[in-house]
Formats: sequence, C-alpha cells, structure tokens
Amino acid sequence: MQRNFRLVLAVQFFSTLADNAFLIVAIARVIELASADWVTPILKLCFTLSYVLLAPFVGPLSDAMPKGKVMLAANFLKLCAVFLMLVGVDPVVAIGIAGLGAAIYAPAKYGLITELVPAEKLVSANGFFEGTTVCAVILGTVLGGFLVSPLINQNSTLSSLWHLNTMTTNLTVGMLSLLVLNGLATVLSFRVADSGARYPSHSFHPVLMCKQFLSENLTLWRDQLGGLSMLVTTLLWGVGATLQLIVLRWANESLGLPLAQAAYLQGITAVGVIGGAIFASRMVTLSSAATLLPLGVVIGLLLPIMLTVNSVLWAGILLMTVGAVSGFFVVPMNALLQHRGCNLLTAGRSIAVQGFNENAGILVMLTIYAVATATRISLGTMIGCFGAIITIGMTLIYLLHQRNCSADEICENA
Repeated sequence: MQRNFRLVLAVQFFSTLADNAFLIVAIARVIELASADWVTPILKLCFTLSYVLLAPFVGPLSDAMPKGKVMLAANFLKLCAVFLMLVGVDPVVAIGIAGLGAAIYAPAKYGLITELVPAEKLVSANGFFEGTTVCAVILGTVLGGFLVSPLINQNSTLSSLWHLNTMTTNLTVGMLSLLVLNGLATVLSFRVADSGARYPSHSFHPVLMCKQFLSENLTLWRDQLGGLSMLVTTLLWGVGATLQLIVLRWANESLGLPLAQAAYLQGITAVGVIGGAIFASRMVTLSSAATLLPLGVVIGLLLPIMLTVNSVLWAGILLMTVGAVSGFFVVPMNALLQHRGCNLLTAGRSIAVQGFNENAGILVMLTIYAVATATRISLGTMIGCFGAIITIGMTLIYLLHQRNCSADEICENA
C-alpha cells in the first residue's frame, strides 16, 4: 500500500472512531436530559441530513481542491461539534454540525481512494478501507459505551478542571475524550498528500450545480451496473442505520442491558462485518460482484430471528452472523458502484451521488422509525417489518437483475 493510502486509513480510523463514540455519548446526553424516546432517532437523522442537502455541492468541492485539505476542514468541523456539546449546546444541534463535517468528508475520503488505487485493486483496497472503518466502528461503539458508563463517570477530576462547563452532566470526561480523538483526526489530515488528480472546472452557481447534480444522478442510475449497485447499497444502508438504533433498544428491552453494555453488543455486529469484508476483499472481484445478490435476501431472513433470542450469547452469535453476511455482500457492491461512478463521472462527484442516495434512504428509514417510536409501535413489529423490507426489496432487485441481463453480459460491461 502507498504511504498516502495508509495515512488516509489512519485518518478514517480515528474520524470514524470519534463519530461512533459521539453518537453513543449524544444518546446518553439525550437520556440525561430526559428527552422523549423519539429524539434518539432524530439524533441520527440530523447527522444524516447534511449528506442529502449538501450532496450537489460537496462533490464539486471535493474535486476542486486537494482532498486532504477537504478532509482537514471536515474533521475540524466535527471537532467544533464536540466542543459545542461540551459547553452545553443541545446534542441534536451538535450532532447536526458533526453531520455537516461528515458530509463534506465523505466524497473526499472515498474519492481519494479511487485516485490512489487502480481499478483492478479497488475491491481489495475497499476491503482494507471498510475493514479499517468497521474496526473503528467496533472500537467506537465500545468506547462510547465506556465513556457513558458509571466506571468513568465516577471520576470527577477532569470534570472539575473544565471550568467552562457550567451545565449539570456526568458526561464531561467522555466529551473531553471525544475532543482528543477528533483533534487527532484533524492533525493527521494535515499530512495527507495531494494525489495529483485534477478535474475540469465546475460552476459553483447553486442552481447550475443542482442541475448538474441531477444530471449526474440520472447518469449513474441509468447505468446498468451503477444503478444496480446503488439500488442495493441505498436499501441496505437505509435499513442498516435504523437497525443500529433498534439493536440498542432491543438489547435493553429483550436482554435487560443498559446503554453502555448495549453499545458493546452493537459492536459485535461490526466484528462480523469486518470478517465478511476481509473474505470479500480476497475472494470477490468486480466482475463477480453482481452474483452476490441472493445474500441480500439472506440478510432480511436473518433479522426476525432476533425476536426468538433471549440470551446475550445467542444475541452475539446472531448479530455477528448478520454482520459477516452484510460485510461479504456490501463491500463488493460498494466497490462496483465506486468503479462505475469514477468511470462515468469523477471520483468526488460519483461519491456525492452515492452519498445522496444512500443517505436519503437512511433519512426515510429513520423517519419511519421515529414515527413508529412516537406512536408506540412494538419493537417486535418494527424488527419484523425491517426484515421484510430487506427480504422483499432484495428479491425484487434480484428478479429485476435477472430479467435485464445475464451475469456474463454484466461482466463484459464492467
């Protein structure tokens, strides 16, 4: 691996580590403030909103300047978000600002991969990248659980040193720890070298940018491979982001685990994902990615099994299995989408289109979950419904793919 690629992996690790710990700490802060249950999915929704609203602009921004500088600015925004929550700003507002930084960061980090790595090594590079990301997710959720646990909050030494913090909270130590992590990601971003890739100039007039973005969306959706992979990733990311919150609630209601321990259980799913991602990086090529579509149906069928589990051991086994199948399936589909997007558009713009569609799916699913929570729909019903959405959706995608073309023809076009 190139030194620059390794450095991008390091930035991604610490940035993702901080993001996932931040979500757990923000949820704990919402609970501490005695907010309504539906505010929890609103946290995730606010984090995601910028991905959708800024999608027409972040791609051209990423292509207009060295991507390392874009990553630097984005990580600094996330650093500011943690600081604001530390001094008493509402966690919904703070995590919304963090989402703004994440939305700017996404096309830069993924676009830089396509600039640094040749197409024939893209699946392998994505395996490393997703493996690093999921490692950070695992450690981030575990770290988040630790940062909100009574063990660390019993020590008030750091809290007493933070004179600007006039609010009543037991989470000061956790927030200060997040500041350190985001600060490290920001510092590392300074070291990311320019890849040398340059793209044609693009108008920054808002109306023209929106029109161009719509055209780029249509280009990728109309591509046989690009549209197929984006349909899959949009569906799975939408449901997956919601399941992240459902697992926390399920662990509390069905297994009796507090938030700190539920976060550890959530991390077990990520362990499975990284295992699946590693196998995918070694066994799957771009030309064979579309043959994995039936695995999407398997993911949907596994989810309702959660309703029969009442022990932490079996919960861990089930969640690790779901994660492994998801990692093995999603990594090649994501690589295929990046490859087609880079060929049809540019690295930054294709990632912006991908982010827009996937995060629009997340917004829809989180809105459904927030409404279901506010209207007191049972957890079992929600788990069954999300499992059905994946099963039915992936079955329809597979049938559509089979009808449109054979796997051999797709491979030739890849």
